Parts: sequence; C-alpha cells; structure tokens
Amino acid sequence: MQFHDRRQAGRELAERLRIQQEKGVLPNPVVLALPRGGVAVAQEVARALDAPLDVLVVRKIGAPLQEELGVGAIVGDDDPLFDEDTLGQLGLTETALAPVVERERKELHRRERLYREGRPAADLTGRTAIVVDDGLATGSTARAALRFVRRQAPERVVLAVPVGSPHAADLMRAEADEVVCLSRPASFMAVGLCYEQFEQLTDEDVLQALHTAAG
Repeated sequence: MQFHDRRQAGRELAERLRIQQEKGVLPNPVVLALPRGGVAVAQEVARALDAPLDVLVVRKIGAPLQEELGVGAIVGDDDPLFDEDTLGQLGLTETALAPVVERERKELHRRERLYREGRPAADLTGRTAIVVDDGLATGSTARAALRFVRRQAPERVVLAVPVGSPHAADLMRAEADEVVCLSRPASFMAVGLCYEQFEQLTDEDVLQALHTAAG
C-alpha cells in the first residue's frame, strides 16, 4: 500500500479508528501527534473522532555520521531511551552520545515552547491516548513516546500509524494496549518511500494544525 500524502493516510487511519470508536473501545479519546510529520495524519484522526488534538514532542537520537539511523529518543526531561542492541552493533556508548542528546534536548524544548504557546499539556488521566505518527521505522521514538504517555495515567494507550515495519510494529505491542498499523510491507525500507508525496513539514504547518483544531 502506498499513500498519496499524509492527509490521505490520515483519513484512512481515521476510518479504521472511527469504526473502533463506534464499538466503544476508544472512550474519551485525545489524539497526540508526534511532530512534525505526524501532525498532518493526526489532524484527520482528531477530526474524525471529534477528539482534541495535542502534540507530544519526541526527538530521535541519531548515530554520529548517520543521523537518520535512530539509536534512541528523548521526551521532555526524561533520560534518553536507547536501543541497547543497536548501540552494541555500532560500538557506541551513551557517554559518546551525550553531545547529541544535549543538542536534541535543546531542540525539543524549543519546539515545545513554540507549539504549546503557554498551554499546558493535555490531561490524559482516565482517557484513551491515541499516539499518532506518519510511520514506524525502528520504533525508537514511538517507544519513548508510549512510555512517557503511559506514566500520565491514561485508561488506554493506542499507537496509530498508516505504515510501519513489521518488526517495529510487533515490538510496539509490548508498549501500547493496541497498535493500529494499516500497512506493514514485508520489504519495508523507509517511511517516506510509502508515500507519493512526503514533503517536510514546518513549524508553521504544526501551529496551523493546532490552531485549526482548537478553533
């Protein structure tokens, strides 16, 4: 399955979730988008479920000289969550990655201040927290996000993505109460290859989506 763009993927994902909502398995939902790419998908989901939309800023920790290769992730002021197997395969240590973590932490806080505009984070207590991204590759950012969300005492945690690697999707079942993944290509290479249009979103795109949802 190849999606035209994130919005089309979001509409298809939203339809799957709406059916579940009608069955009563997604009570009192709140949609948490992983920016930037996940926001366009999550906007469609929130609209279909008539649910509030918020963002959860997670930053991938990339390997030196291979920034696209995620070896861990950070959320808020939490300690980094590393993929120990990948660190071992690459011969990396957490100490060696400290400068990368510091840089990503600064960017994380910048985005949180910009996107939240003084608003508090959504209260997830007793709600169904639906974490949405545009795809699932290694699962490093999703794992960090789900563990962070779990500590906010929601009734249920759902990870919803249009596409993901079969391996990562299976791993996330240990982190979420449910994983909704529309497409799991056996030959998965990268999230972007599963979209005809996969342009980079901007901070302005994120803010517009949040303002539209709030309005």
